[in-house]
Amino acid sequence: MLSERSRTQNRKTWQSVMKIGARLSNTSSSHQVEVETEGRKQSIAIAPKSVGRGSSINGGELLFAALATCFCNDLYREASKLGIEVHGVEVDVSGTFGNPGEPARDIVYRVHVRADAPQAVIDDLIRATDSFTEIQNTLRSGCAVRLLMPDELGRAGLRVPETNI
Repeated sequence: MLSERSRTQNRKTWQSVMKIGARLSNTSSSHQVEVETEGRKQSIAIAPKSVGRGSSINGGELLFAALATCFCNDLYREASKLGIEVHGVEVDVSGTFGNPGEPARDIVYRVHVRADAPQAVIDDLIRATDSFTEIQNTLRSGCAVRLLMPDELGRAGLRVPETNI
């Protein structure tokens, strides 16, 4: 079982800052999504809407996928630190959205982990991982999100992103 002390020690060893970004470009004929962590860029294949413009999946779906992905990756990281061999992880996230502009409500997630460990150890690993998940903790903390308009970028010391649109 993970003690509070070991959870705190694990958290203290992870004090680096990761620079993460995402870029979306959408036109009537294409939809491109690119993500980046510390200069390592990857494209995500997301089709454009079959009718109209925009993405074939919505932001709520991507948010819930981010919650599931963050938990999965963090669980493997924490299990490795403890020497627990994990054979599989399933994460189901659900919640509701109301009218346009309203935030999500009632977000819950369920996890099933197959590992070479007693169920009590797996359950403790799941709880500990939940306390480390950056995306979950970002939502729980109510992180501010700020829109920068092009005229504000220069004042903030940022450059206007290049665009092919």
